[in-house]
Amino acid sequence: MSGQPYPILGTKVDRQSATFRDNREANLAALGKLDAALAQARAGGGPEYNARHVGAGKLLPRERIELLLDRDAHFLEIAPLAGHKIKGHTAGASVVGGVGVVSGVECMISASESTVNAGAINELGVTKSGRLGEVAEANGLPSINLIESAGADLPNQSKIFVRGGRGFRELTRRSRERAPTICLVFGSSTAGGAYIPGMSDYVVMVKNQARVYLGGPPLVKMAIGEETTHEDLGGAEMHSRVSGVSDYLAEDERDAIRIGREIVAHLDWKKAAAPTAREVEPPRHDPEDLLGIASADLRFPFDAREVIARIADGSRFSEFKPLYGSSLVCGWAHVHGFPVGILANNGILFTDSANKGAQFIQLCNQSDVPLLYLQNITGFMVGTKVEQEGIIKAGAKLINAVSNSTVPAITIMMGASYGAGNYGMCGRAYEPRFLFTWPNHRIAVMGGKQLAGVLDIIKRESAAKKGVPVNEEQLELGKKMIEAQIDGESEALFATARVWDDGIIDPRDTRDVVGICLSTSYTVPVEGTTSWGVFRH
Repeated sequence: MSGQPYPILGTKVDRQSATFRDNREANLAALGKLDAALAQARAGGGPEYNARHVGAGKLLPRERIELLLDRDAHFLEIAPLAGHKIKGHTAGASVVGGVGVVSGVECMISASESTVNAGAINELGVTKSGRLGEVAEANGLPSINLIESAGADLPNQSKIFVRGGRGFRELTRRSRERAPTICLVFGSSTAGGAYIPGMSDYVVMVKNQARVYLGGPPLVKMAIGEETTHEDLGGAEMHSRVSGVSDYLAEDERDAIRIGREIVAHLDWKKAAAPTAREVEPPRHDPEDLLGIASADLRFPFDAREVIARIADGSRFSEFKPLYGSSLVCGWAHVHGFPVGILANNGILFTDSANKGAQFIQLCNQSDVPLLYLQNITGFMVGTKVEQEGIIKAGAKLINAVSNSTVPAITIMMGASYGAGNYGMCGRAYEPRFLFTWPNHRIAVMGGKQLAGVLDIIKRESAAKKGVPVNEEQLELGKKMIEAQIDGESEALFATARVWDDGIIDPRDTRDVVGICLSTSYTVPVEGTTSWGVFRH
């Protein structure tokens, strides 16, 4: 084991302060809402449909995943609240997916939520499945698909059909990259869904349950006049003994899961990268404090170092340029033994902090160190002084560095994520390997009050140019309406429902979530770059 020479961060947190207590109370309340939403998502189709599913002798989708996983192994669920409170959707988008450990191997696991509309996939399910595929591809993970689906949600086919084809393409491309897909078929997998087992590297079908065909008996009769049965047309035994679409015939669901674990075991899977071994130390400061540190009211800042001190191994942090660009904290740490370069907001981005961030990203790429972005940013500074200093050039330099960096990046949104600050701190559009948020997170072009104020100024200027009087009552009503709209659309639950992130996490779990993400990222080589294009000077 190598030693760890990094300095230990101290703390100035006062657990008795009114601010700490207020933050903790508000964050616990937000976590209560999150838990209620997650409970709804995990309930699948609800008691009636779950009972019908179990009554047919089947395991529930989450039970299938639990049996597939190694005992006491982690399962980092991705986008569990996709579709939450969106009209026409159920929380979870009829898909359960995430990174879990099977036979000692981190895999991307996806299961049809067959208690919801027979597992039929809707447009948000396509989006979520696409995100699961992106995580698998970026990290070179083997995939395990637990299939029991009626296929596309046909009444909404116009929102699914074109985009949905990409999933099949990516599945075959992952096979080309030697990241195999294992498909366990527990029930129907019909029409376009039949291509999931058809394009997988390994296929297991459950006897007397699996039904895989391009067209079911009614369609066959209508199309060619042939009378047939589900089993003759696409049953597990037929595909295992006659067509060869199935590689393994499972006696029941538990046997299918056993075979799936056996397949992963014989892959003899090896990670392509590993960091220098380090002793893993728990933080010296209690992660429980994060509930009192994270501002419930984002108008009030908090020190990012207090967060780092509660997620880094031993609370050790080697800070870069500590006297320069103070609104962006940069430095090196380890999380669960993995090296990481941290960029954390400590205020609005100025010219010096943007330049500092770009240089730090270059240094981490030079030494093949993954990046962790801790976002709490209202944007870049504005005004004559900073414009003359070249804030646009500095911001462009930072975004260039973020865009062209090739080491794994993980983003945690622990507060505000407004405007170009979202871009400069590796928001979703910049393809971090993983992106999670805290419950206090807010995301938008700008805050509701600021946006409403800007529109108010524009309307007043427009009225002045036209020489017409301002209707103060109407303007005030409009401000309140737009402020309420933007504030509602900025909330963490609104964002995660639309798969703008990979999920909302309890701040106290941040260290473990980041550790799993880093472990997963090391499945493929971790290689930085020295190619950045043109920096404007």
